[in-house]
Amino acid sequence: MKLETSFTFEEMWDRIMACDRNYDGLFYTAVKTTKIYCRPSCRSRKPKKMNVEFYTSIEEAESNGYRACKRCQPETELSPNAEVVQKVVSFVTANYQRKLNLEDMAAHVGFSASYLDRVFKQETGETPRSFLEKVRVDRAAHGLKHTDNTNLEICYEVGFQSTSHFYKAFRRSKNLSPSEYRKMTKGLQDDFENKQQLLEGSYSR
Repeated sequence: MKLETSFTFEEMWDRIMACDRNYDGLFYTAVKTTKIYCRPSCRSRKPKKMNVEFYTSIEEAESNGYRACKRCQPETELSPNAEVVQKVVSFVTANYQRKLNLEDMAAHVGFSASYLDRVFKQETGETPRSFLEKVRVDRAAHGLKHTDNTNLEICYEVGFQSTSHFYKAFRRSKNLSPSEYRKMTKGLQDDFENKQQLLEGSYSR
């Protein structure tokens, strides 16, 4: 299956830290120190960020000298329903900025809306609509952390149709308002950069 989406390193890192099975099959985590590749949902001990690289196919990972994880078995085939979920996840992550509804997602995989809703929830524990909202919130969080765009700009950039929905969805997911989240993450980043500068200064003496 040809992937319809691409992810930044940070987005893929966030997904493996969350052991998010919705992304299984869309990319693979390869650990340089062990030469093993895993599914995003793998529950094995998380590697250091500096030791990770990502691949979009098993063939690509194995051609670079990696072997499959024995715990999550990324080389095994997905069930038919899991493949449907994979297609929906790929479609949503490529089109989340558009005005999407359940019927759009169902049409993409050739199912009725009600059948897709049921299958997706059986496989993932959430509905396609709640997954779409999660993707938008995660992209908004990335924008709040890494850009100076206003909350309003980010709201519409990630596909929310109203600010009230954006604020409610963001707080429900992150337990913070967008402004609170930006303040917190910027503060953590500043602390990290200050510590790095102190370390660099101590080494240069």
